Amino acid sequence: MTHKSGYVNIIGNPNVGKSTLMNALVGTKLSIITSKAQTTRHRILGIVNDEGYQIVFSDTPGIIDKPAYKMHEIMNSFVNTALIDADLVLFVIDVKEKADYEDTITRIKNANIPVFVVLNKIDLSTQDEVNEMIVYWQNKLPGATIFAVSASLVFNVNGIFDKIVEVLPESPPYFPKDELTDKSQRFFAAEIIREKILLNYQQEIPYSVEVAIDAFEEGQKLIKISAVIYASRESQKAIIIGKQGSAIKRTGTMARIDLEEFTGKKVFLEMSVKVSKDWRDNESLLKRFGYEA
Repeated sequence: MTHKSGYVNIIGNPNVGKSTLMNALVGTKLSIITSKAQTTRHRILGIVNDEGYQIVFSDTPGIIDKPAYKMHEIMNSFVNTALIDADLVLFVIDVKEKADYEDTITRIKNANIPVFVVLNKIDLSTQDEVNEMIVYWQNKLPGATIFAVSASLVFNVNGIFDKIVEVLPESPPYFPKDELTDKSQRFFAAEIIREKILLNYQQEIPYSVEVAIDAFEEGQKLIKISAVIYASRESQKAIIIGKQGSAIKRTGTMARIDLEEFTGKKVFLEMSVKVSKDWRDNESLLKRFGYEA
């Protein structure tokens, strides 16, 4: 019996639903999801195994046209790497989006790899709008296979999955068959906390902070986690903490509930806030946060 394996890398602009599609394809929540743009900051692998195949899905950050920080440059490098090592690219488009994709289209064509164009959020569009976009992308990328889906409703996602299995190259598995992702529990603890920050705070706060896990001690029934939230300014620190600690307590409670569901164990979560004005340009801090080109 032949075995198929391959890297299926998911790219697109911010806020087109890449992470929602990734989670739907993998069948579990690995990438954090909020309504805010630029939610994904790292390249996250989700591994789907079957007797005859292994699909390594890769969720990348949204493409940032004008990087403002060293962090943005590294995030864009994750996208470049995804185009280099992919066996197949899923290029996700918001079906209502009118963005300029010329640079990305050029990079996809130069990569010379199979591409599926995924028109997402069709539940928010009319059939005429969907048909118009299908014709548009047939002209833009003539060799691409085009899918119209709603990742949030898991509509037509199985069609993508079945087609991926068809086009995968023959290869032994790249990862042990019992692995679900390449990331550690520490990484996902930080991401879950960051997701709650994105949900609980407004304006620039979610984009000005990062989370580091100082300690992760796992016992038989209890996991003790010590997390540090890095902010860019003292005023942001005060907002994150809130009056008499109310805001950070709410964030911590939401994160702990999700962490317990994710790990299957009781979680004791301790959080603090530090200020580092230039953390987005500080290479040593960025490495600590997992931003390595």
